[in-house]
Amino acid sequence: MAVLGQGQPALLVKVVMAGESCVGKTSIVRSYTEPGAPACSSSYLATIGIDFKVKPIMLNDTRVKLQIWDTAGQERFHTLSTSYFRGAQGFVLVYDITNMDSFQGITSWMKDIHEKAGDEVDVILLGNKCDKESERVVPKRKGEKLAWEHGIHFFETSAKDNVNIEDAFSLLTKEILEKKSCVLYDLDVVDLNESKKRTCCAF
Repeated sequence: MAVLGQGQPALLVKVVMAGESCVGKTSIVRSYTEPGAPACSSSYLATIGIDFKVKPIMLNDTRVKLQIWDTAGQERFHTLSTSYFRGAQGFVLVYDITNMDSFQGITSWMKDIHEKAGDEVDVILLGNKCDKESERVVPKRKGEKLAWEHGIHFFETSAKDNVNIEDAFSLLTKEILEKKSCVLYDLDVVDLNESKKRTCCAF
């Protein structure tokens, strides 16, 4: 997937990261949007509230600007985090393969996604930190089974070693565009209040 150049206006796609605290959501976003940046250490600070990154790409001759929202997983930020689910076209749902609680919380996050964003949004499930195989407590087959039950794609990833990060975002973006749903033209404006001031384009 190439980074987009100049020319036709880009389509703006909103993707939201979801999952428990400390599963590596911020590290995944950083690995994808800042290639070559040092991997986040284990002491990397948890996201406070909300953050976002922008990743311009070219997919099948279509200019796309991914607006990736990194939500906090802590319970005290839950209401704030899920409020950003509305209007998203895609979700990256993450658990930590070394933390069973983070895996068991996935079903609750899926419920939040469907309640806030609807049943038609695209979701991809990531079992992160596959570089820590010796500390694994969630078997890969459990992640595969859970993804199958929800009808979504599954990858095991490593933000540290940049394993399957690009593939996961590429597949999610492709599925969003293939749905030919209403996507917004980007005007290089990020509105934290999410007011829709862009032109709507149905494929």
